[in-house]
Amino acid sequence: MKTITTPVTFHLNPESNQRLAGLCGEYNFNLKQVEERLGVKISHRGHLFCIDGRFDAVKQAETVLQALYRDTETDPTLTAEKVHLAISQIPYDKEADEPEAEDIVIRVRKTIIQGRNPNQRSYLRNIMTHDLTFGIGPAGTGKTYLAVACAVQALADNEVDRIILVRPAIEAGERLGFLPGDIGQKVDPYLRPLYDALYLMLGFERVGKLMDRGIIELAPLAYMRGRTLNESFIILDEAQNSTSDQMKMFLTRIGFGSKSVITGDVTQVDLPKGSRSGLRHASGVLAHVEGIAVSQFTSRDVVRHPLVQKIVEAYEVDEGERPK
Repeated sequence: MKTITTPVTFHLNPESNQRLAGLCGEYNFNLKQVEERLGVKISHRGHLFCIDGRFDAVKQAETVLQALYRDTETDPTLTAEKVHLAISQIPYDKEADEPEAEDIVIRVRKTIIQGRNPNQRSYLRNIMTHDLTFGIGPAGTGKTYLAVACAVQALADNEVDRIILVRPAIEAGERLGFLPGDIGQKVDPYLRPLYDALYLMLGFERVGKLMDRGIIELAPLAYMRGRTLNESFIILDEAQNSTSDQMKMFLTRIGFGSKSVITGDVTQVDLPKGSRSGLRHASGVLAHVEGIAVSQFTSRDVVRHPLVQKIVEAYEVDEGERPK
């Protein structure tokens, strides 16, 4: 049966050859990316565009191109990542019937950070309005990065006195053996993703100074026992690798004036067989407790390379079909 197509023609305003070149990309690379992802055919003569394909795909492609063209006003060069994000967000947004609340905008150094899709925006609002927030979902959805951004802003605004970044020291299926060096060097590999986010937002030298002063602390989960963390922004990353007992211990460390974000992916648990994930348990037990928010991400929220989203979706299908 022949697929019914609905061509749409529209004009991009205001006209600018520089912005048009940025939209199309070298050898029309950006347009080809939109064509492949949405299954449409795009042609244009100058600023007059024609899109042919299924009705819903055509409308989505038009929305993407209009959004990308608006972006070229401030940055004429569109990266593959920006095009991918625009494609990922527009269809998702169109399905939402509820009006969007005001976006949370975080300014770190010269960088503006904000949610790139509805779930990220909801996650940021939850962090800002709750003392404890769970961010649960697959890799690449921005859970840790956005949490660190909120922590950095809270520190800059004097809402907290320090940032504490915590991770369970669990190996991802490998046996790494005895690592050399002191305790800091031993746990560094587990905390590296958190270091990377901090360096990106604050710079290497500033992070080093803040760590020397104890304002930023990175620690393995096991070292939290017995502490009370007041006036702090605490992030527990990779929380799916905490046991139920460890999670309870961590949650009871939260002191006055503190805010905590717990992130993880319950599909990537590296605990020994038979051990219950503290993240899975706590997110269920505490879901309806006042003052606690749970943000759920899916493969549609992935903001990395387009293949990452497809990989996550393929694994979700495989795990859904696998016998329990």
